[in-house]
Amino acid sequence: MHPELRSFREELKATAVRIFAYVGGLAVLAVLAAHYYAAPTVRAAVPPAPRSDWSTVDRPYRAFALTVPGLPEADYGIRRHSAGGRKDILTVGGDGGSRAMVEIYRPGREFRRFDDAAAEVAARTGDLGGPYAVRQAETMDGKFGRMPVFEFTAHTGGHARNCAGFARAFDDPRIQIAGWLCKADAEVVDRRMLACTIEGLSLVAAPSEPKVQELFARAEQKRKFCAPNRTARGATTLRRHDWIDAPRGPKLRRSVAAR
Repeated sequence: MHPELRSFREELKATAVRIFAYVGGLAVLAVLAAHYYAAPTVRAAVPPAPRSDWSTVDRPYRAFALTVPGLPEADYGIRRHSAGGRKDILTVGGDGGSRAMVEIYRPGREFRRFDDAAAEVAARTGDLGGPYAVRQAETMDGKFGRMPVFEFTAHTGGHARNCAGFARAFDDPRIQIAGWLCKADAEVVDRRMLACTIEGLSLVAAPSEPKVQELFARAEQKRKFCAPNRTARGATTLRRHDWIDAPRGPKLRRSVAAR
């Protein structure tokens, strides 16, 4: 081999070795720099709470109304589920007196069927400090049909208050009406006031749900109108204004010709 070619080959080998050495050194420096300037791992002292599938609507559109004699106008809230469910929640009263809540639940794809009525009532006592154990008392007939009634005792503000809850689910449309009425203390819940709370629920607008409109239209035909009635001792009770409450054997007014 020509001496010049041999010299060129040797120089080429030496140059390649130097290049690989430089590249290796740069790689080592890059790894050390990345390790030195890497942000420290931060771990939360408390693990983050799981994200709820339910969200609260900031400006709720009122689809229902609740009128309870003797109590102020109902506050309105809406909660939506990521799978399409919606809960319209109406509350009246406060901790210092009688308090009522009615929830209209129109589920989406989040579950297949409603639970039994007792479990549904117990699940809705959280705002009262629950959940509480409930016991069935009786059934009540109203404009939404036969409604099971459950009794429970809530503990709010450092004292006990008697409550009565109710729940009724429908298959078509797929909807549930549930809620409760609580007294300010250990006084027994007036069943007439509970009935009027259920009767006071009405539909304002549901243009995209004709079956819900039909359900409430049929219910309104069976509605018993309630109004406050003062007793001799000044307590407020509620009664129906229909022929059942009319006086027995009313006197007939004589005509002018008979005088």
